Amino acid sequence: MQRNSGFLKKMFLLFSVIGPGLITGIADDDATGIATYASVGASYGYKMLWGLFLITISLIVVQEMAARMGAVTGKGLSALIRENFGVKMTLFAMVTLLITNLAITIADFAGAAASLEILNIPKYISMPIVALLVWTVTLRGSYKKAERFFLAISLVMISYIIAAFLVKPDWGEVIRNTFIPTFSFDRDFVLMFIAMVGTTITPWMQFYHQASVVDKGIDIEHYEYEKMDVVIGALVSNILAFFIIVTTAATLNKAGISIEMAEDAAIALKPLAGNYASTLFAVGLFGASLIAAHIVPLSTAYAITEAFGFENGLDKKFKEAPVFYGIILFFIIIGSGVIFLPSSLFIKLIIISQEVTGILTPIILIYMIKLTNNKDVMGEYTNSGAFNIVAWITVGFIIFLTIVLTVSPFLS
Repeated sequence: MQRNSGFLKKMFLLFSVIGPGLITGIADDDATGIATYASVGASYGYKMLWGLFLITISLIVVQEMAARMGAVTGKGLSALIRENFGVKMTLFAMVTLLITNLAITIADFAGAAASLEILNIPKYISMPIVALLVWTVTLRGSYKKAERFFLAISLVMISYIIAAFLVKPDWGEVIRNTFIPTFSFDRDFVLMFIAMVGTTITPWMQFYHQASVVDKGIDIEHYEYEKMDVVIGALVSNILAFFIIVTTAATLNKAGISIEMAEDAAIALKPLAGNYASTLFAVGLFGASLIAAHIVPLSTAYAITEAFGFENGLDKKFKEAPVFYGIILFFIIIGSGVIFLPSSLFIKLIIISQEVTGILTPIILIYMIKLTNNKDVMGEYTNSGAFNIVAWITVGFIIFLTIVLTVSPFLS
């Protein structure tokens, strides 16, 4: 009886803590992420599925450091960067983060608009409604209410799993490519593989995850449960990526169709796999874009206000944290407004954001490792020797891939 009671208590604690890691993982599969995974499947079939193992390990390692810092210090990542590395470096990080996240937000609003247009809702109707919804959820004055909304919306991502089964892939080939690595040194293959890895680790994720741990009030006493949340979030994120790749590999790759944007995949699926698969893919894109349209502006607001000492947090009212909510409102207005301009413009903005991310990501990851090894910051909860080896290998690998991805357009 006591054993059952102990188990139920642990499960209750897990469900009360779970959220920051899971939401961060799901939001990672945003419009740009879906476009990358769909392109991987369309261009190379199942050949890169095994790479998702690397991505999952990388994601767990990096997100665990962010969550642990939040639980131990009760501070966000940008606040710790300012305190330990100075104002100049913090200003550089915030400016580059602002540029990157604004472009990502534009991409996410564009993804939401495009997915609803596939469902026959024009963007002139959908975008004002989506923008108002994002602002309303943000203004509710409660982190818990916002988190529940994010978790509820994330359920639509199951549509990607259903779509994968509807297109009837060769599961034997899927399993074989999942566990047996295949690699080509063809330039386009290498760059696509790098993009698949690079789209998973972005600066906004670290800032949001750590800040949400703090905002939710998770301390070191409950950190073991938050660590489980990190693992669950990484697994869910890459399981969804797996099924997106499978869906486009089984259809678009076999038909020789390549894509650029996430909505291209949903449109191309209709004649190949029928209305149901196309609709499910569009529904998944809408859910992913809607979640990220909340999370990325929120991540930016957390980071900038922490860096410069302004009040922040979803539990505060607008008048208590005007800069925090002002940043979010600015992102919503720009993100939802730019999509009415020619698509070529915001596609260029997205490309620029990827280049800026390539500059910022290695810096942020190195700072995270230094901070998690600083006893003045982390006390007894610094990285272990074994964890440091894994962390530096992971970060070194990500830095190498990011640099290659950043400089490759200039070389070509």
